[in-house]
Amino acid sequence: MTLAHVAPPKSAPRRAHVIVVGNQKGGAGKSTVAMHLIVALMRMGRRTGALDLDVRQRSLTRYIENRARWIASQSARLPAPQMLDLHESRQRSLDAAEQEDEAGFHTALRRLAETCDFIVIDAPGGDSHLARLAHACADTLVTPLNDSFVDFDLLGDIDEHCADVVRPSIYSEMVWESRKKKAQAARTPIDWVVLRNRTSASRIEAKNKQKVGDALKTLSQRIGFRLSPGLSERVIFRELFPQGLTLLDLDAPGADGVMKMSHLAARQELRDLFITLKLPGLEGEPLKF
Repeated sequence: MTLAHVAPPKSAPRRAHVIVVGNQKGGAGKSTVAMHLIVALMRMGRRTGALDLDVRQRSLTRYIENRARWIASQSARLPAPQMLDLHESRQRSLDAAEQEDEAGFHTALRRLAETCDFIVIDAPGGDSHLARLAHACADTLVTPLNDSFVDFDLLGDIDEHCADVVRPSIYSEMVWESRKKKAQAARTPIDWVVLRNRTSASRIEAKNKQKVGDALKTLSQRIGFRLSPGLSERVIFRELFPQGLTLLDLDAPGADGVMKMSHLAARQELRDLFITLKLPGLEGEPLKF
């Protein structure tokens, strides 16, 4: 056979790094964290896609839609992520509905991977088929956790007599199963990062905060997650939602925002989170936000 008749080798499919923001408990700030990660990646010059798997509440979807409207109305030069809509299956059979949801999820993931360097997925609260699908395909898993033992219970059970961690809890077990599936399917690990979110500087809560921190450190060594510096409770995170803006947009061209001292402190917390994630291709690159 001559060289002219040899078929050219097929190029490997494009591989985007998948970041899943997941937690089975509502109110942990998943959508806010996801949006700030999206904007941070875009500010770093990375093509970024987004998937909102909370197909009922759709907080991330509304956040990005608000951003698109604000950019159009203000003619602002702000980056916007690529986003594909997913809708919940209306099949009456559970098996058929899960198959349809799974097919839609993987199709959206493949389409975004064709043009994106990173894909950020806002996983739904609760234990659902879509949530498990997302966790099993994560390269990086970020779990925001409110700074209390109420939320800690999602990760580990505590001995009521001595506050020692007794065993991993429901969400940790789900992540463990996802890690096994990921290892079997792709032979690559899931880097799990737990983020202490909405932390308070109150002296009254300092003792409880220390106890939560000690318990998280113990549990991280047992079940293999990394701890990220926390994000403080700040009104600014909620105030910017209607415009679709983030704290990282305030000093961007066309945003017309004012950076106060508290905003600078919050931005440093976000920078510390981004550094902690150790995302591929960004090592040693100076932060642009």
